Amino acid sequence: MKLNILVTGGFGLLGKPLVHKLISLKHNVIILEKKSTDREKFLELKPKKIISGDFLNKNLVGKILKKFKINVIFHLGAVTQVLESLRDPYTTHNVNVMGTINFLENIRKINPNIVFIYSSSDKAYGELNKRNFYKETDCLKSDYPYDVSKSASDLICQSFSKTYSLRIGIIRCGNIYGPGDFNIKRLIPEVILSSIQNKKFIIRSNGKSTRDYVYVKDVVLAYTSLMKKLIKSKDKLKIYNVSSKFNYSVIQIVNLILKEMNCLHLKPIIRNNSRQEINFQRLNYSKISRELNWFPKTRINKGISETINWYKKYYKFLKKK
Repeated sequence: MKLNILVTGGFGLLGKPLVHKLISLKHNVIILEKKSTDREKFLELKPKKIISGDFLNKNLVGKILKKFKINVIFHLGAVTQVLESLRDPYTTHNVNVMGTINFLENIRKINPNIVFIYSSSDKAYGELNKRNFYKETDCLKSDYPYDVSKSASDLICQSFSKTYSLRIGIIRCGNIYGPGDFNIKRLIPEVILSSIQNKKFIIRSNGKSTRDYVYVKDVVLAYTSLMKKLIKSKDKLKIYNVSSKFNYSVIQIVNLILKEMNCLHLKPIIRNNSRQEINFQRLNYSKISRELNWFPKTRINKGISETINWYKKYYKFLKKK
């Protein structure tokens, strides 16, 4: 069945390969993007329509749902950088929380059968002070602006589903990495691009905090599997963790990249100024494996290698501009 699908954040790290996948499945894909940039040329996306607009505009969202007879929404657009959220918590909560509510309210009033898939985060759990894997049944107990914005939106999605019988899917994902991340102040893009230019880079933590890094192509398959599940079933609310099961510290990731790029001579500048930092997180993905037959397929070495190759091409693209 061909679906009319709206994607926010369609030019982002997760959005780009998700849009490619949805187009390959012969769906009509509409991207809602606040502003277009030259990077669109590099991404070579060919959706049915690119709409320049802001999902904080509730009326615009409603018009799009009606005009294009939307069946599915992937809401990936958000303020995603932790440092940015610390500098500007108001914008973070406005975009991440109110933006989500705008979609839910329009769905509730226009067409409650629209499938809404929300991109939550492992940060929604906060730091649960335990060394075992986080499960979907664990409480959301975040503290800091970005984390709280994800917890709040996650809970609001659950509330709308249970109160108004909306069809909602929530994915809480570990640290997504891979080709196409234009947030170059994030750890992996910054280390790769610095290595390409043979220059030093900054680590904004003590380097000891660990994360579950999951490759973007694997994450895309989790999202499309969830969409198929909600389209075919009568389920109103499904929540899944998505992860790789393996944790790596910041320093381990840095050294892995430097070794792959033959740049071990580069030493990071450590500025431990990220005090609002969750030290340890890892997710249990047994539920999505059991119900949707999803498993992470990409090992960290392969994923990092593919990511490095992409950034080498992107760097050449930037130099030509």
